[in-house]
Amino acid sequence: MTAAPPPYLPGHHLLTGRTAVVTAAAGAGIGGATARRLLEEGARVVISDAHTRRLKESEAELAAEFGAGRVTALPCDVTDEDQVTALFSHTEEHHGRLDIVVNNAGLGGTADLVDMTDEQWGKVLDVTLNGTFRCTRAALRRMKAAGTGGVVVNNASVIGWRAQQGQAHYAAAKAGVMALTRCAAMEAAAYGVRVNAVSPSLAVHPHLAKVTTPELLEELTGREAFGRYAEPWEVANVIVFLASGYSSYLTGEVLSVSSQHP
Repeated sequence: MTAAPPPYLPGHHLLTGRTAVVTAAAGAGIGGATARRLLEEGARVVISDAHTRRLKESEAELAAEFGAGRVTALPCDVTDEDQVTALFSHTEEHHGRLDIVVNNAGLGGTADLVDMTDEQWGKVLDVTLNGTFRCTRAALRRMKAAGTGGVVVNNASVIGWRAQQGQAHYAAAKAGVMALTRCAAMEAAAYGVRVNAVSPSLAVHPHLAKVTTPELLEELTGREAFGRYAEPWEVANVIVFLASGYSSYLTGEVLSVSSQHP
């Protein structure tokens, strides 16, 4: 039996006055849905992405709806330390503070290990794990110096817990994101910063549908308890919870947005 998606929830002003950075936020995926939900909850949001055209389009759309003063955009390739530094400098210069960072940038791919090249392995790890490390490090440095607390939310995946053929690089990267989250949380607690992660299974958006076969999507959807994939905004709702005061005693946790926790 397939359950219908629930109604879209209105904002409740959970993040009024906060400033957030969201990586890989251009388009209709989890990053874009998260940026929108943060704005609906009252935050100021800096969106970033490596895809400049899509980023400009997303900025224009969100600014038209929420106001140009509440959303800005800066291209950022999370594999480039200079660009990561520029992103966080831009945030502090334009908004005067940094409260929330959502590390959503990630890169997938499918290849059996015996056929996988060093380049394929390295590229997925550099974007998905190293990129999360670079942005988390940049965020924690600034939050520690500011002394006003903060929240980091990383995007992991159920693939970090369970095995799937052709996904060794992505699984290793996402398992690394989970471990990074736990260790960073232990360090950041000393200066009042919380670090958590979400672990979605299948959240379908137009880009994913283009690069995934209908057969694989049907197979993956069949594993879900509700008999359907998640809407990106359903994952974004959990990210908002982790970013808000409602999760004030949660840190070092990886929340499964799925029935597929091992």
